[in-house]
Amino acid sequence: MYTTNKKIIVAATAVAMGVNVANAYAETQGNQAESLEVDSVVVKGILPDRLETVPGSYSVVDEKALNERRPFSLQEAINNVPGVHIVGENTFGLGVNIGIRGMDPRRTSRTLLMEDGMPLFLGPYGDPSAHYTTPIERVQRIEVVKGSGQILYGPQTVGGMINFVTKPVPKNGFEGSVTGMVGNNDFTGFAANLGVGGEQGGIMIDAIQKKGDGIRKNHDFEMRELMVKGQLNLTESQRIIAKVGYYEENSHVSETGLGAIEYAQDKYQAPTGKNDRFEYERKSLQLQHIFDINANTTLTTNAYYVDAFRTSFRQINAPGTISGSPDIQTGVSVMDRCQSLGPATVANAAQCGGRHRPRSYDYYGFEPRLDIKHSLFGIESSAVVGFRYHEEGNKRQQFRDADPRAQSLSYAKAFGDFREDIRIDIEAKSYYAQNTFYLGDWTLTPGLRVEDYKKKINVLQAEGDPQGFAKTNSQTVWLPGIGTTWNGIANTTVFAGIHRGFAPPRPSRDINFDDLAGLDAISSTRAEESTNTEIGVRSSYFKGVGFEATLFNIDFDEIVIQRNAGDFINAGKSQQTGLELAARVDFGRIYDSPHNFYIAGNYTNLFTAKFKKNTDETTGGNRLPYAPRDIASINFGYQHPVGINARIGVDYVSQQYVDPDNSTVESLDGQEGRIPAYTLLNASVNFKPVGSKLTYFMSGHNLADKEYLISRVDGKVAGRQRQVFAGIRYDF
Repeated sequence: MYTTNKKIIVAATAVAMGVNVANAYAETQGNQAESLEVDSVVVKGILPDRLETVPGSYSVVDEKALNERRPFSLQEAINNVPGVHIVGENTFGLGVNIGIRGMDPRRTSRTLLMEDGMPLFLGPYGDPSAHYTTPIERVQRIEVVKGSGQILYGPQTVGGMINFVTKPVPKNGFEGSVTGMVGNNDFTGFAANLGVGGEQGGIMIDAIQKKGDGIRKNHDFEMRELMVKGQLNLTESQRIIAKVGYYEENSHVSETGLGAIEYAQDKYQAPTGKNDRFEYERKSLQLQHIFDINANTTLTTNAYYVDAFRTSFRQINAPGTISGSPDIQTGVSVMDRCQSLGPATVANAAQCGGRHRPRSYDYYGFEPRLDIKHSLFGIESSAVVGFRYHEEGNKRQQFRDADPRAQSLSYAKAFGDFREDIRIDIEAKSYYAQNTFYLGDWTLTPGLRVEDYKKKINVLQAEGDPQGFAKTNSQTVWLPGIGTTWNGIANTTVFAGIHRGFAPPRPSRDINFDDLAGLDAISSTRAEESTNTEIGVRSSYFKGVGFEATLFNIDFDEIVIQRNAGDFINAGKSQQTGLELAARVDFGRIYDSPHNFYIAGNYTNLFTAKFKKNTDETTGGNRLPYAPRDIASINFGYQHPVGINARIGVDYVSQQYVDPDNSTVESLDGQEGRIPAYTLLNASVNFKPVGSKLTYFMSGHNLADKEYLISRVDGKVAGRQRQVFAGIRYDF
């Protein structure tokens, strides 16, 4: 892998080359502008300008919807999107778990997350874990795409993708906002957005800080982010947009849950929470050069670089279990480094060490993309052609020690048991092309994406064994797709599409820790591929009424499941089939009244989510883990012309299985058994007096303070208790 400095230079050079080529082209055509007349700063997302031509299902949570809902975090912002299932293991969505259409939501590994088109994962190919998402205060809108339009992006395309579109740089002088928030559970938050801009471009700064208590006791957290975004209008047809960001998080979060007995005693306890912690630091750079070659052709060159470091410390590795051979389940957790101290308590946790897992990640890439409007075949068309080069590196280490001084990472590194040192390097090239033919009321959009990647796993140390071994694998995958739309009825689109989905194998899952000296010390978990089909309709034909209905089917090949803790295998084929419904009725628009009562809701019926044919013939026909059959929400709201916007809503999630065997009897470690259905009540109110620059708001989640189980991935984890917060925002 390149050094950090070289990667930054390469990223900047990619954009600079685009600028130079663009300037040369403009000069030869005599198009160099004598004065800059940039009419507006348009915030571009991953969806095209002509939304009626999108040949698949999508949802847009725009600025108006975000203000209406006043989400506490990303989790509340998108849990009304049909097909989306969120497992909220923590209060503030710092490590989100999002599943789309029956996909396993764990760390959002099968849903592509992006910010302004740039991947957000720890490692997009090597470790697609969502330990970071764009803070909601920086977001102008959220795009969720589930149809065949996914082939323009990657590498995760089996379920869907979510793009956070950030606020644009101001263009009319000094603009911005300041927001202060306070709530129960010791929550406080502050966000400032300050920017200035004009004809030549501008600059904007976002500063955010939040802190508070988590779901369980001793689970306090604090996060800070600083983002600088700038735009330089080189000519009337060219502009450069740059973002530089720094994010840090410090949380006392126990990654393990509770055993069945201790959960029954106090579901919100975290005996080792004062010592357990998760620390995360992320630095990012994104450069974009946009060149409008002419009215029909735009060349966009993107370059990005991310450097991230995360480390976690925990004292309990197997909840509800005494670690041994075999493990003995007791329902009460014991610290794996200090079993002689007995069940974990706040007092004896202070006398023990634990395990540290520091990991560093870096990746960079550059992507030129050409958008062309043409009639090459005698048919009005728009085409997208692009290429992306991407490299990433991952260094994973682990240290263990029972000495209480080993709660410090520096001590553990110097004196602890050095258990793991694994290096993963990935090189990926992506090619894509898509063309939309406009055929009267019809559109036809065929496309193709090619993923060509190579991964290298170098195990320097594993389970304390210093003998090293390495393995290199490469693969080329062709991912075609085609979709169509019909717009023969006013404000109505009927769509259908089919595409191949792809999720690359995660190298960290390929190490056989039980047979480090064997021939299969590094196995090869095969890539997951899918065939995604859907047909649907979206319409606003009737005044004040909007709705969408989509029938979808996903046939999954070589689905990867977690057989045991840390043990992943390909489990054959699976199928997810379901119906998504979403609608909103605004009675104020229907009756031309300034007083608007509205009803908005969505419903997902995942009536099939099963293993079809699996490798060990034990789970065929069973339901997929964390794939609830029914997800629904309904909201009732009122908007008053004096500036009041109030809403109350109900969210429902049906019962779920949590393992491939569909266990119904709870195990003492809490990792087997069902998750019962739950219903949550939430509400929000905003008041912005007419002509005022101040907005007053209040939002509440789980207002009935319902106690419910949310996850069994690593022991039992309770869902969030009642959370209410209020704030004031000043716009200038």
